[in-house]
Amino acid sequence: MEQRDQLTELVIGAAIEVHRIMGPGLLESIYQQCMERELKLRNCIVEPQTRIPLTYKGLPLGEDLVMDLYFPDRLVVEIKAVERLHPVHEAQLLTYLKLSRTHVGLLINFNVPVLVQGIKRMVL
Repeated sequence: MEQRDQLTELVIGAAIEVHRIMGPGLLESIYQQCMERELKLRNCIVEPQTRIPLTYKGLPLGEDLVMDLYFPDRLVVEIKAVERLHPVHEAQLLTYLKLSRTHVGLLINFNVPVLVQGIKRMVL
């Protein structure tokens, strides 16, 4: 558990740095790229844009869910750049946690004046 808390802390620190440099108002894809770069600068191994194949009753649907940042079996990070977070964003992260069999997730909305207002930690 301590390792997960350290990882969450590291990712939040990286997000704060990205937000400090880039500010709010950009596209999610820009924040995604910045987060990938910032995490690499912090010597953190992350799998960006990780796909989860979807099945229904054992049959593949041909569609995949895409997690923004994935730390296998440790943490899922969903990046947003929206006016405000809605329950559907939380539901999306919870679904990613369930399907990836991961227990901890971060929902980070970069479109806020102070990033701490846009971070939600969720545990499954």
